[in-house]
Amino acid sequence: MNKPLDTQASERLLQANLRHKQTAASAPVLDAILKHSLFRPCAALAILLLIDLMLVPGFFQLTVRDGHLYGSVIDIVNRAAPLMLAALGMTLVIATRGIDISVGAVVAMSGTVAAMLIGGTMVMEGGVPTYVSNMPMAWALCIAMGAALLCGAWNGLLVATLGLQPIVATLILMVAGRGLAQLFTDGQIVTVYYQPYFFIGSGYLFGLPFSLFLVGAVFLVTGLLMRKTALGLFIQTVGINPVAARLAGLKTATLIFFVYLFCSACAGLAGLMISSNIKSADANNAGMLLELDAILAVTLGGTSLGGGKFSLVGSVIGALIIQTLTYTIYSIGLPPEVNMVVKSVVVFLVCLSQSPEFKNMWQRVFPRRATGTAS
Repeated sequence: MNKPLDTQASERLLQANLRHKQTAASAPVLDAILKHSLFRPCAALAILLLIDLMLVPGFFQLTVRDGHLYGSVIDIVNRAAPLMLAALGMTLVIATRGIDISVGAVVAMSGTVAAMLIGGTMVMEGGVPTYVSNMPMAWALCIAMGAALLCGAWNGLLVATLGLQPIVATLILMVAGRGLAQLFTDGQIVTVYYQPYFFIGSGYLFGLPFSLFLVGAVFLVTGLLMRKTALGLFIQTVGINPVAARLAGLKTATLIFFVYLFCSACAGLAGLMISSNIKSADANNAGMLLELDAILAVTLGGTSLGGGKFSLVGSVIGALIIQTLTYTIYSIGLPPEVNMVVKSVVVFLVCLSQSPEFKNMWQRVFPRRATGTAS
């Protein structure tokens, strides 16, 4: 009579043990997910998207017109493309304990040079008025990117060779670079009329904005260099301890020079993208405060301001967070000034989260309870 009851009790005990083992096995996985460097930026982006889903009608709705995808999500990603490029370059600079606040000036410089060289002259072809480039577009793009690389070489020379503080060295170009761009154009907006140039910033390929393919190519090449070669490890080593890296035989000056060169190259490509999208070059306003958004995107993505630790994927997510935040503020009818206030609050929280003193104070106020048992 008691045998069935004993069997049922054994089965219940076995099921309880299985549930306990499953819970114990899933706990480390959940803990690893919560501690992952990309968890917080991904969670922040998901919260913003959820807010847009609730407050912005048809936010995730996509339409196809003329073989092109249109929608709020596509618009956000497309407008975030220049910031993604700037953030990728800024990631490597910050990873070496540096900073580059001349990104906006480089954007203005490259866009201005390209617009001036391409321009657009109207000619008659077969009785049809057509705009042609003032010089071959390929040469104009190469010269514009060359100007951006010269800016990066200047920053790298001041920081790596002369030993100037990065913020001081790049501050020089931040002022002088935009001033040169304004001198080139006499402070006027240079309009571009050459149709093929517009494809860089506003063209479509396979139904998606062409700018995304440019960002994807830069991200892929950079990721391969950082993961498949020793370059990423060298940059991380320089950021953690530049003196020890130099004593270990690393050419720290060459590495630092490279990251500033790469940052300006990304900014130069972003400048081409912006000028081709608006079909003009505005040396006064192009890239204004882009360097601050890039720094914020990099820190939001988990890159340490103290150097060493960096994440390219996190920087891209950080750029998407900033652009989504801007879109959300505009869409729900808040004043544009709120955007700057929110960004300043985010910067404060990010810097606070990376402060060792704040972390120690937080642990003293809210000490962690021991989760394990002595064996």
